[in-house]
Amino acid sequence: MDNQTTKFGFTAFAETWNGRLAMLGFFIGLATELLTGQGILAQIGLM
Repeated sequence: MDNQTTKFGFTAFAETWNGRLAMLGFFIGLATELLTGQGILAQIGLM
């Protein structure tokens, strides 16, 4: 039982995937903004 590693919480594995998904989300948001000409708040109807 001592050699089992967890994949949950603040581990290097989780933080790596969190960073990758954050970069992907940022890129998709930027691309959507460039294609539509509207910011994210305007797209969801807040402005």
